[in-house]
Amino acid sequence: MSLLGIDIGTTGCKAMALSVDGTILATSHREYDVIRPQPDWAELDSQLVWEKIQEVIAQVAARTSHDPIAAICVSSMGEAMTPVSQDRKILSNCLLGFDTRGAETTAKLGQLDPIMFFERSGNVVSTIYGGQKLIWMRDHRPELFHKTYKWLSWADIVAYLLGGDPVTDYSLANRSLFFDLRRQEWSLETLNHVGMPIEKLPDLVQAGTVVGTVSSHIAKQLNLQSGVRIVIGAHDQCVNAVGVGALRPGIAAYSLGTYFCITPIYDHIPPAAMMIQSKLNVEHHALPNLYVSFYYNLSGGALLKWFRNTFAWAEHAAAQASGKDVYDQLLAEIPSGPTNLLVLPHFAPTGPPYYDDNPNGLISGLTLATSRGEFLKGLLEGAIYYFRAGLADLAEAGS
Repeated sequence: MSLLGIDIGTTGCKAMALSVDGTILATSHREYDVIRPQPDWAELDSQLVWEKIQEVIAQVAARTSHDPIAAICVSSMGEAMTPVSQDRKILSNCLLGFDTRGAETTAKLGQLDPIMFFERSGNVVSTIYGGQKLIWMRDHRPELFHKTYKWLSWADIVAYLLGGDPVTDYSLANRSLFFDLRRQEWSLETLNHVGMPIEKLPDLVQAGTVVGTVSSHIAKQLNLQSGVRIVIGAHDQCVNAVGVGALRPGIAAYSLGTYFCITPIYDHIPPAAMMIQSKLNVEHHALPNLYVSFYYNLSGGALLKWFRNTFAWAEHAAAQASGKDVYDQLLAEIPSGPTNLLVLPHFAPTGPPYYDDNPNGLISGLTLATSRGEFLKGLLEGAIYYFRAGLADLAEAGS
C-alpha cells in the first residue's frame, strides 16, 4: 500500500504518494491565482481550488496503481475558511489571511485584556486570522452565512468533500482566534464576545485521527480504490515541522513556500507576558503534547511569483509551453555576490512579530544599471534580512 499526502497552499496545491518505507512514488502540482475584488481584499475561488486538488489526487493515484493508496492526509494554509453545505457543496470563495475584512471585529478583540486573551487563545490579535472574516460575512453576506453548514479550513474541506466528517484539528482551529488553547475546545467566551454561533464551526479532533473513508463515487472519479482512509491533517507549518524532524523542544523548522516561516517547538505553553512582548503566538503542534510558534512573512514564494508574473510573464508562458520551469532560468540570472538594493518586504500584511496590517513594500537603491537578476536577488535578500532581524526575538522568547 502507499500513502497520499496533499498540501493546499495560497498559490498552489500538490500531492505526493509514498510507500510505507518513505520512497516517493509520484507527485503532482497545480497553481491557482489570488482574486482581488477590490483593494485590500484577497480570495481564492474555492471551487477552482477543489478542482485542482482533484486533478493532483487523480494524477498521483493513476501513477500508483501498482501500489494502491490506502490513506490520505492533508495539510493546508491556516486562516482561509470556506463555507460548505450539509450535502458537501462549496458555497463561496475563501478569504485569505492577508484579506483585511473583519477590522471591526479585530478592534473589538483588541479591546480585551491582552494577557487574558493570550492565555485563552495563544495569540496576539491581528487581522491575519480567519475568525474576524466570518463575522464580516455574518454582517455583510447574511444569506450566505445563514445557509452555511460549517466553515472549514482547507485541510478539513478536502477531508469533508472526500467523504469524511466535518472536523478540524487543534492547530487549524487556533488560526480563527476562537479556540481555547488549554481546554482544547472552542472558546464560548470569545464566540459570545463577537457573536459567532458555535454550530457553524466544525468539531475538534487531534491531528492524525481517522475521520472516515473516501466515498465510492469520489473514489471512482479519482482513480482510488474503495475503502481509502481519510486522516485529518493540520496547519501546514506544523506538518512541515513533523516532516523535517522538528519533534522536540529547542529546535525549529524553516520552510520556504508562499510564506517563509520559522517554526520553533515547545513542550509547554510559554508565559503569556514573554510571548506578547516578543509578539509571538503559540498553537498546538501536529503531534500531541507539543506546541509551536511562528515567525513568518508572505515575502517568500508569493513575492517570487509576483516577480515572475510581473517581470517575466513572457518567459513563463514559453516555459509552460515547453514543459520547463521558468524559475530555473530566473534564478540563474542572479549575481553571486550581494546586491546594492535594500528591500523592505512588507508587500502584504505580515505575521508575527510585526503584525503590519497596513503594509507597503519598499525597494531602495535601484539604478539604470540594475539588472533583472539583481532585482530578484534583492527581493530574496530582503526576506532573509527580515528573518535575521527576528532571531533575537525568538531567543528572548526561549526559542
